Amino acid sequence: MKIRSANAPSATQPKGGYAQVVEVSGAQRLAFVSGQIPETADGTLPATFEEQAKLAWANVEAQLKAVDMTLDNLVKVTTFLSDRQYNIANRTVRAQVLGSRTPALTVIITGIFDSKWLLEIEAIAAA
Repeated sequence: MKIRSANAPSATQPKGGYAQVVEVSGAQRLAFVSGQIPETADGTLPATFEEQAKLAWANVEAQLKAVDMTLDNLVKVTTFLSDRQYNIANRTVRAQVLGSRTPALTVIITGIFDSKWLLEIEAIAAA
């Protein structure tokens, strides 16, 4: 399988850690990760945005591991933020977690199911 990230020079360029388009060829499996919330299995909810973001990403990683995939398999990520004020912190944590990986990415500012959750992350992976 091959994952290729690209950015058309005639379109808006990404501003941090993602690609405008991701091409997948030769994949045999797709995984669709439901929105991962910032809670532990026992229901613990961290207090700060940064802690919640790291936990939501850890939950994404755990779901990928459950189907024998890793963050390297990500091709699309959608992050739902409860408030625009978390945009920079979200970008910082995402960069720490993803490193040089550049999946296609969308961030949406929206109301979230539980008002205590400051974000939710869903993803698509291919292998």
